[in-house]
Amino acid sequence: MLNINEILSVLPHRYPFILVDRIVAFKKFKFLNAIKNISMNEPCFQGHFPGNPIYPGVLLLESMIQTTSILIYKSINNIKLEKKIFYYLVGIDQARFKKPAFPGDQIIIKSTLEKEKNLLLYFSSKAIINKKIICKSKIMCMKILK
Repeated sequence: MLNINEILSVLPHRYPFILVDRIVAFKKFKFLNAIKNISMNEPCFQGHFPGNPIYPGVLLLESMIQTTSILIYKSINNIKLEKKIFYYLVGIDQARFKKPAFPGDQIIIKSTLEKEKNLLLYFSSKAIINKKIICKSKIMCMKILK
């Protein structure tokens, strides 16, 4: 649904910190599924770990946050707003790492809007390789009116 050029038009991140490669499914205010391809060329593998490259968990969580950000942006993109609205990450809960990710893996990242209460949005996010969950977390964002 979105390729890398369209993702770059949505997220402020750039190399080496753009951690979503493609959007494959989306339903406004419901869910968004993305792909992150892990290559041995990723800069993190210079030090994590030489001779035993494992994709860092913090970067996996960041991929999940970026996926959630795209879900928010694509959901509100076509709505005419009187005020500018920004969303800020305010929390990650229940983050669990089940299995590691390695160069050559393709990660499917699923972000689902669970609920909206006051100015907070609550999401569940999962990272999946070969139909197995490797990481899951709860992500909270706050709506800020400017």
